[in-house]
Amino acid sequence: MIRFERHTLENGLRVIAHRDEGTPMVTANMLYDVGARDEDPESTGLAHLFEHLMFEGTREVPMFDMPVMMAGGENNAFTNNDFTNYYITLPVNNLETALWLEADRMTGLDLSEERITTQKSVVIEEFRQRYLNQPYGDLLLLLRPLAYRVHPYRWPAIGMDISHIEKADTISARKFYRKFYTPSNAVLSVAGNVTPGEVFRLAEKWFGDKPKAPRRRRRLPAEPVQNERREITVRRRVPSAQLIMAWHTDGRNSRDFIVLDMLTDILAGCESARFPALLVREREIFTEADIYLSGEIDPGLVLFSGKLRNGTDIRKAEKAVEQELRRLSAYPVTDAELDKARNRYESLRLISHLSASNKAFNLALHELLGDAEGINREKERYLSVTASEMAETAARTFLPGNCSVIHYIPEAQ
Repeated sequence: MIRFERHTLENGLRVIAHRDEGTPMVTANMLYDVGARDEDPESTGLAHLFEHLMFEGTREVPMFDMPVMMAGGENNAFTNNDFTNYYITLPVNNLETALWLEADRMTGLDLSEERITTQKSVVIEEFRQRYLNQPYGDLLLLLRPLAYRVHPYRWPAIGMDISHIEKADTISARKFYRKFYTPSNAVLSVAGNVTPGEVFRLAEKWFGDKPKAPRRRRRLPAEPVQNERREITVRRRVPSAQLIMAWHTDGRNSRDFIVLDMLTDILAGCESARFPALLVREREIFTEADIYLSGEIDPGLVLFSGKLRNGTDIRKAEKAVEQELRRLSAYPVTDAELDKARNRYESLRLISHLSASNKAFNLALHELLGDAEGINREKERYLSVTASEMAETAARTFLPGNCSVIHYIPEAQ
């Protein structure tokens, strides 16, 4: 069990403190409840662009990284479709440095045209390198609008198109900043050898004077139920064909998410799992085969990804995947497979809890999901999954009409 204490400032900032006496370091994790799903469909990519801008400095601290390095720390961030997360890890006696820096850039960010132009160039180059100029790089750009028709998950975190990033300016950046980078839209989680009382005192000192803003309420369009199979075929300059299949499922807080997370581990979580054993080594259809959850907070996807052996017909490969998924009803998960998945879950959970930075992030994430205490209830939820639940959930998830498919073919074929 991870013990923690919680305090909410008058301006709405939620603060979580976990004392870990086993480390001389401390992590200050600041999670903002804004991701790509909060963007205007005509102006996507701002959430990810802002992740870059948050390291561009303020009027008081022109170079954000310098005080972190001088305090013996390191920092980083990431953006996804649901949220943007920042963290600073440093010696415990320098915790106040981290909180001062986070508080400073919450309201004092330098959003000059020059800095925006610089970071736009960085993000545009990242877009080109990761999604356009890399083999199989555009798969996500193709899959999301195929699987989603109305929900903002239909574009990736980096944005729908380079042109959206190009047109970002000071006006749009400041509007985005004022709307989303507020105390009431953030969770500060601190983990390390520091008392909760000290954490709350420093949080009040550095964040207490930040202006209060109304708590945001999302009104995102619900994705309609998919009842017909969708398919596209693309030809690219790649060495081998790749098959992508995606099925809609429930969101991060649902029982189906837990069940399918355990099931996909049994199917492809290790080299002895079903897909590597049957589809790769025994039947020699794929050179690699994986299935996993996209992991979003709102209803997301179960994704199959497999690279085909040269000469394999991609439609036969697709039928083989469907056949293995149907077998889950006729040949349910065995006790041995279920025990192995449970042991793997417990092992990975224990390893993740060795790191104060992991605990800081996971406490913030569970608070965003509804209650930080969920981090302690999660184990019971996972270990209670049964083989019959897996068979039932698979039967209603892996339906032909619920599937979106990409056949990614080498140009020569």
